[in-house]
Amino acid sequence: MSRRNAFTRPGFGRCLLLSATFAIAGALLAVNTAVAQAPGGGDFGAADGAEAAPAVGRINLNPPGPREFILDKAGLINEADKQKIKKIADKLLTDKAAPIIVVTIESMSKYASAGLRIETFARLLFDQWQVGPVKVGNTQWNYGILLLVSKDDRKAQIELGAGWRRDKDAQAQQIMEEQIIPRFKQGDFSGGIVAGVESLDKMARDLKLPSPPHSTSQYVVSAVLLGLAVFTVVSLIRRGSSGWAWIFWAALLGIVGAMLYQMATSNSRGGSGGGFSGGSFGGGFSGGGGATGSW
Repeated sequence: MSRRNAFTRPGFGRCLLLSATFAIAGALLAVNTAVAQAPGGGDFGAADGAEAAPAVGRINLNPPGPREFILDKAGLINEADKQKIKKIADKLLTDKAAPIIVVTIESMSKYASAGLRIETFARLLFDQWQVGPVKVGNTQWNYGILLLVSKDDRKAQIELGAGWRRDKDAQAQQIMEEQIIPRFKQGDFSGGIVAGVESLDKMARDLKLPSPPHSTSQYVVSAVLLGLAVFTVVSLIRRGSSGWAWIFWAALLGIVGAMLYQMATSNSRGGSGGGFSGGSFGGGFSGGGGATGSW
């Protein structure tokens, strides 16, 4: 049989077509396998070297040093206030093993998946960083405190460790509403954060919280009351008052003096014995308590 007749037989054509089909299928399978094994899972839409999107449930922020206490990504705190915050937080950590960590960011979406509420962001960050020692000696502890401020979102959050349970939620909200947010509304972010840290320090020590910032009307009322008091004293002296009036004023001055003495000595109470020498991060986790504010 001639070579030409062999190539033109019907059976040979079918075999050639079948072989070509298997070859094409094998090539496609090889391409798919290579794409699946390549970095990025075959997402050709992503440019080489592009920054990966934040993983769901993870915050792309690294904690400050063990006794640095501040991560000021948004640049809201001036240098003098940073030193004041570190001094307060360092003493509280030594006295009570209760670190106060301050974090400022430009926006939540820059460091986490879009759409997170600030309560969720703060809880995830608290747990991720493990704020506060979970134990001190053999005692369960977990008294960490996180103050988070997101400037562009106009939100702030106080997040408390599980050791606080929900006992301090009301005080945390009071601090947020009376000390932090009013100053933020005036554009004083550094002052609001310092005031918040000072108040959280008192909360952790079971001391009386500072009074909210005074308005002009409160100063006017105080001046009027002071004027009335001076007028009354002068009237008593000029008219030769009877003994009961002097007793009244002596008692009033005694009460005021006692209050001033208590305020002056309150900061010396609440310290522990030898002091805690560890850092701010030691397995702590959020208890879900705290406070939220916006401006």
